[in-house]
Amino acid sequence: MVKDTLEILSHFIFYIGLLFTLVFIYKVVYIIVAFKARRSKYSTEKEVPLRKYAFLIPARNEELVIGQLIESIKNQNYPKEMYDIFVIADNCTDNTAQIARESGAIVAERFNDKLVGKGYALKHMLNIIEVDYSSKNYDGYFVFDADNLLDENYIFEMNKTFNQGYRVITSYRNSKNYDQNWITSGYALWFLYEAEFLNRPRMFLKTSCAVSGTGFLVNADVFKENGGWVHHLLTEDIEFTVAQIIKGEKIGYCSSAVFYDEQPSTFSQSWKQRLRWAKGFYQVFMKYGKELSYGMIRGKGNRFSCFDMMMTVLPVVIVSILCLIGNVLILLLVSFEGKGLFQTYLIGGTLGLLWIYGLLFALGLITTIMEWDKIRCPNWKKIFYLFTFPLFLFTYLPISIVALFKKIEWKPIPHTVVKSLDDLRQRS
Repeated sequence: MVKDTLEILSHFIFYIGLLFTLVFIYKVVYIIVAFKARRSKYSTEKEVPLRKYAFLIPARNEELVIGQLIESIKNQNYPKEMYDIFVIADNCTDNTAQIARESGAIVAERFNDKLVGKGYALKHMLNIIEVDYSSKNYDGYFVFDADNLLDENYIFEMNKTFNQGYRVITSYRNSKNYDQNWITSGYALWFLYEAEFLNRPRMFLKTSCAVSGTGFLVNADVFKENGGWVHHLLTEDIEFTVAQIIKGEKIGYCSSAVFYDEQPSTFSQSWKQRLRWAKGFYQVFMKYGKELSYGMIRGKGNRFSCFDMMMTVLPVVIVSILCLIGNVLILLLVSFEGKGLFQTYLIGGTLGLLWIYGLLFALGLITTIMEWDKIRCPNWKKIFYLFTFPLFLFTYLPISIVALFKKIEWKPIPHTVVKSLDDLRQRS
């Protein structure tokens, strides 16, 4: 009986692993394609029209960092009359609104303790623009978090991609505090991988990219068609991405448009943020899983994009938990079958974990090597944080388990890293 159960559990784990390998192998292809895409040169000789843009910046008690973001926007190598900066001081109890106004932004204050979150702030600001600033006739809207910083050529580069016909465009996400600790570097390295080894190959293959949190541009017509910002799940960015792809939208990526983001520096902050992300991914899967499945079968020119997004929001962790439970049961069962058999399975399980660690390490290694000069961090730390990167990703497992059962609400993450672009460049 015990041997039969062991055989069933072993086969279950093996076939689940095989299935995962088959459905996610395309991401290995992405890495190969990324190297080819990096060697491709896009023509920039042709002059492109200069479009008019508005920046939308939701801010919740961001008095420490909002000034640096606005300064980086005002210092863009782009005609100043071609863009405006809007800050939504959302449920603020500090001087965010005052500092934003003094820095040159158009500020709206919002107070609502029922409808909480970035999505509601964006909706509020878009409604104000529609009523009070419709004569501006913006071609598109940039969405940023208050802690971000923009490279001087950000708008100029995004404008090139915008003129290629993309109505939603994401950009290259770097970090303000990569070198702070293993948590901030874990975030930052993942976002670099996401930009260059997911979105770049997607762009090269002319499939749809994905918006990730902040640093993206949306054509004004998209908001008009949607009725403003209508996405209010815990991960409004991935919800927006999935909803647009289901409609047939192809999201672009501009690798030459660089911005910097602040990452949570304590495990407590990181736990809360990633708990919200995990719950949000579950919400997106439950809300859009059926439509994504339909798009994978009958999508008009976007079947692969629907598949790609399904693999992004699919609650893989649930199956991972089942495999973990299966391995624990195997170890308990083999302990009754003799010490030798227990040691054999224990060694096998340990080797399996080391194999996963090795794969994640390789992922971090490739990303670090390719983005070496762009990582604002001492060289020894770049190497050291390669070894902690897999551990950072492993912590998603308990986070995802808790997110399955815990009720989670949106809560702001404090931003305290006050740096300018010059400060960052001095660390390179």
